[in-house]
Parts: sequence; structure tokens; C-alpha cells
Amino acid sequence: MSTMVPTLFAGLVDDASLLPPSFLSVADAVAKHAEHRGSWFASLLGPLLIPASSISVDLPARELPVALVGDVPVSAVPIAVEKLRAAGAVVFHLEAPVARRGEDPQPGLGNLRALAEQDKDLQVYAEIPLSWGLLGALDSVAECRGTGLRIAPKFRVGGLAAELFPTPVELAAVICACRDRELPFRLAAGMRHAIRHTDPETGFTHHGFLNVLAAAIVAVDGAEVAEVAEVLAATHPLPLVEPCRSRRDDARPLFVGFGAAGVVEPLTELIRLGLVNGSPE
Repeated sequence: MSTMVPTLFAGLVDDASLLPPSFLSVADAVAKHAEHRGSWFASLLGPLLIPASSISVDLPARELPVALVGDVPVSAVPIAVEKLRAAGAVVFHLEAPVARRGEDPQPGLGNLRALAEQDKDLQVYAEIPLSWGLLGALDSVAECRGTGLRIAPKFRVGGLAAELFPTPVELAAVICACRDRELPFRLAAGMRHAIRHTDPETGFTHHGFLNVLAAAIVAVDGAEVAEVAEVLAATHPLPLVEPCRSRRDDARPLFVGFGAAGVVEPLTELIRLGLVNGSPE
């Protein structure tokens, strides 16, 4: 008998095996994702993330849940979405950047709003830089959601330079800002492990996905920025595991999910921490 993944972790990990610097073909990634979908831990998985530039007319989608990563101009996104649907894929959502760091995010948000108005069946995640204009952008997203549009923010919390990794206080402020506006959010980049850690090769300190989940839990319980930042800064599992264990049968608050190139690695860490019971097979 296979062990089910607790509700708290359902759909937490998107399959980012096709995103750079991946060398997998779309066909191989689809086949591997289908294999995972047939496994005992299938409910941990979000959709397979597919770059818009990788879509071809012979995409072997096999009716799998996928998400489109918009690495093409917004004007080309509807065509990419229709190609996915025509191939039999179930398009869960779209992720697309609205601006580079330091640029005004509002014009890009306007483009995504128009896209969400055009295709009301499509969940849209606007990738907003953690820089100038962030709070105004979150206000705009909240306004869109207030009109019934399916749009929410996404943030990058890592990359190839130190300044792309927000501090615990900076990320805590973002989480609290999303809470105050009732905005669910996705994260991308740098989420390699469950617990906050420093990469010995780069020296960059990465946020842990369990830190973020525990931080979201305390945020919705009313914690302010300083307390949320303490949770994000934790490097020992104990203060993170217990809040998650106590909520294991509840829906996940605020933090929608993140992408991982290897979905087995987050699963292994959750098993090691005692939050998911391993398959007895």
C-alpha cells in the first residue's frame, strides 16, 4: 500500500527539468514526468514547466498537466498556449516576467492583465522583480484579482549573482505584503533544498522551501516581518518541521509552489525530515 503525500505538500513541486540549463529533450522530459505521475508520490507534483520557445507542433503532451514559461514576447504566448492545448496538454498556468530589475513593472503587468482578460481559463503568474516598484505592482495584481482575473505574483529568490538572493528580512516583507493583499505566490530559482543553506561552491545562501512554507504559515497566523524573517533565516529543521507537521492535513497557505529540476530531491528531504512517509515498496 502506497503512502499518500500530506495535503500540505500537494502540488508543491513543479517539474522544472526542461528549464535552463537543462539538456533534456521535450519528449524525454514528458516521459519522465509521466513516470513520476504514476508513482506513489504523484500528488507532490505540480505541472511540467515547458518554455514557450521549446514548443513544437509534435509535442508529445499525453494529456499531462503542464505550465507555460513565457520566454517569448507576450504577443506570442496565446499561440504557445493553443499549441499545448492542441497537443492534448492540460495547461495549468502561465508564468511570464513583467520587467527586468530596475524597470517599471506596470507596463508588463498591463500586458499580462490583457492576456488574463482574453483567456479567462488560464491562471497567470506575473514574475515581478524584487526591486523598485514591487509594492505598486502587488497593488495592481490585487486590483486585477478583485475584478475576478486569475492572476498572481511570482518571485525569483536566487540566480547567478548575490544581489538576486533576497535577505530573510526582504523576503519576509514580500510574504507579509502578499498576505496583506491576499495574494498567493510562486517562487523560482535558488530553491535547492528544504532548509536554508550556503552553497559551498558559490558562497550564495539559498532559501529553503520548508523555510518559506513555515514562514507562510506564521504569516497567515498574524506574524509580522521580524518574526517571519526569523523563520526564513533558520538553518535547523526543528522550528520548521513542527509548524508544518501540525498543518500537514491543511491546505497550503499563500505559497503555491516552486520549480525543481529533480523532483525526487525535495521528496527525499521531506522523507528524511519525517514530513512524508516513504513508499514501502
